[in-house]
Amino acid sequence: MPPDAVTTAQAPRPRWRRITGSFLFQLCAAFMVFGLVLSFVAKPYWVPSGSMEQTLQVGDRVLVNRLAYVGGATPHRGDIVVFDADRTWDADTAEPVNPIKAALRWIGEVTGFGPSGANTLIKRVVAGPGQTVRCCSADGALIVDGRPIDETYVYQDFAFTAGSLDCTTLPMSQRCLPEVTVPKDSYLVLGDHRSESSDGAIRCRGRTDPDVGCWRWVHPSEIVGRATAILWPVTRWSGL
Repeated sequence: MPPDAVTTAQAPRPRWRRITGSFLFQLCAAFMVFGLVLSFVAKPYWVPSGSMEQTLQVGDRVLVNRLAYVGGATPHRGDIVVFDADRTWDADTAEPVNPIKAALRWIGEVTGFGPSGANTLIKRVVAGPGQTVRCCSADGALIVDGRPIDETYVYQDFAFTAGSLDCTTLPMSQRCLPEVTVPKDSYLVLGDHRSESSDGAIRCRGRTDPDVGCWRWVHPSEIVGRATAILWPVTRWSGL
C-alpha cells in the first residue's frame, strides 16, 4: 500500500463532519425541521368536540394546511378552518388552569396528537367580508347575499316548521338570525352540527332585531390554516 494511502486513511475527519455526523446533532436537526414544518407548512389538529359532526368526529386528527391563505389567498365559503379564538369567544372557551391539562394541551398544540389549545377551534366559513347573512328563507335555509344556500353538510339543525315554528312565531325558531353584514377583515364561521355548536352565531339565535352586537367573528390573523384531510383514525381517511 502506498505511504500516501496510509496517511489518508488515518487522517482524522474534519471537526464539522464529526459534529454533523453525531447522533445528537442529527436528532436536533430532525426536531428543527419538524418544528419548521408544523409552524409554517402543515400540522395535525385534534378535534375536541362534536360541533362539526358528521363531517368530523370527536377525536379525529385532521391535517391543517398552514399555507392555504398566504400570498393574498382568502377563505371561501365552505372552507373548514382552524383558528385561535379571540377574547370575544372567551366565555365559552375559558377553562380553570390545571398544570397537567396545560402540559397536555401544550404537547397537543405542538404535535397535533393530543388535546388542542382551549381557544383553538375548528368551524366552517359561511360568509366573508361585506357579505350579508340572515336566516331564514321560507323553508329554513340560511341566506347569504339574498340567496338561500345549500348546506348539505349540516347535521341536526335547529327545529324549523313554516307557520308553526319559524321566524314569525312565538316562540321563534332558534334557527332564526338577525340580518348582518360581515365586517371588513372578518369571517362568519358556524359548526356543521348546527344545534350543538358554540359558533359565531350562537348568541344571536332566536332573534331578528338588527345591531344586537351578538356576533363573534374570525379575523385573518387568527386563522391557523385550512383543514384538508382526516389523518386519523385510518378508517376515516378522506379529504375535506
